[in-house]
Amino acid sequence: MQLPIVTDSPAPAAASTETGPGGRGNYAVISLGCPKNLVDTEQMLGRLDQDGYRMTGETDDADFVVINTCGFIDSARQESLGAIDEMLQLKREGKIRGVIVTGCLAERQREDLLSARPEIDALVGVFGRDEIVQVADRLSGGLSEQRTLFRPAPVRALPDTHRVAVTPQHFAYLKISEGCDRLCTFCAIPKMRGKHASKPIEKIVQEARQLAKSGVREMVVVAQDTTYYGMDLYGEPRLRELLEQLDTIEGLEWIRLMYFYPMYIDDALLDTIANSQRIVPYIDIPLQHGSDIMLRRMARRVNRDSMREILGRLRAKIDRLVLRTTFITGFPGETDEDFAQLAEFVEEQQFEHLGVFTYSIEEDTPAAKLPGRVPAAVAEQRREQLMAIQQPIAFQWNERRVGTCEDVLIDSVLPDQEGVWLGRTYSDAPDIDGLVYVTEDPQHPLSAGRMVPCEIVASQGYDLVAVPVGPAR
Repeated sequence: MQLPIVTDSPAPAAASTETGPGGRGNYAVISLGCPKNLVDTEQMLGRLDQDGYRMTGETDDADFVVINTCGFIDSARQESLGAIDEMLQLKREGKIRGVIVTGCLAERQREDLLSARPEIDALVGVFGRDEIVQVADRLSGGLSEQRTLFRPAPVRALPDTHRVAVTPQHFAYLKISEGCDRLCTFCAIPKMRGKHASKPIEKIVQEARQLAKSGVREMVVVAQDTTYYGMDLYGEPRLRELLEQLDTIEGLEWIRLMYFYPMYIDDALLDTIANSQRIVPYIDIPLQHGSDIMLRRMARRVNRDSMREILGRLRAKIDRLVLRTTFITGFPGETDEDFAQLAEFVEEQQFEHLGVFTYSIEEDTPAAKLPGRVPAAVAEQRREQLMAIQQPIAFQWNERRVGTCEDVLIDSVLPDQEGVWLGRTYSDAPDIDGLVYVTEDPQHPLSAGRMVPCEIVASQGYDLVAVPVGPAR
């Protein structure tokens, strides 16, 4: 059985498949969840690779499987449990020897998960990731006396300097902090990943230089709360100073900013983004709702007017800005009037990219105790209504881009379509936004990781069609 390295990734790049110096054994990996979790996966792969274990994409060749799980919402937990059950079935059939479960679901459910699935060989919490080799060694040696490894959240975010990339070589995620100090009533992340813990600026810059040296052209900055970066370490937010240093790194072409909480966004930060060489005018800013009543129940610490003010300043300060956001429908107590205010807010703000989730009951969060449960069918209907409002906004924005010229970063060739490649403009984050279909000019061959100037010649819903107007670089 062929095993995906990362789910929902269009073209994952495999780690080294050469037998390591120690010939310790073969393993396969499944990485689920967000980009922060993906960085943890890459760090574990780096540790295993360094110690002589060899990664394979086939379970038939694997001695054991590492499953890095997500525990954020119910659908993610079900996906993680499904992957675990599938691998445990392979173990029963004698096709693999062991199953190691790591990450957020392991951290959140701990011994309950092991009790429900006793055939799991080892559970490793979020902060035990750097000890994955010891866990693998015990499994390979037939030792089973210690089946769980959990470590307390560190005061400083763990370094990510031993990574083996599973993204395409030309882009990577840069995690600048861990955990979150926000107490949003719907969110269990602080329980899984602890309080906010920043990496020192110099350590982040060192990691970014490593990535650039390895061939990364697009670096996606991630955290649970990006704008809060540095508060624990320096006593004040220091994202601006960090970005100023990242902007000087040679080799990087695009620096993309994700997970902006709508606080601590001042004019100095916006000026840094607007005047940078490498930071693209794209910001992911999850807002969650457009009703003041819902925002208070969610404990978001912002209201509708303050969000309007922040979005207005972003648009005014940063030329050609593309905004991505996410909202939740069906939160406890959401009335028809609350949803109408959210729908009005979406229509008003004209976001280029927007995602909508239905509320997921998280039993160990304050929202689980709130009255006014919204039926799942109503939450889903509202989600569909919101996406129906957003779709023409996104489609019309793409149509307005036809006839313009933009740089396109080539990600991969389109399977079964000779001479057609898949790429993205600065407006599109990997894996979550639209694609650009680029027809290759025979005089200027393309390849993954090349940047090519293109004319946008057509729009296809959320995607674009383009032709090169100059050589790739």
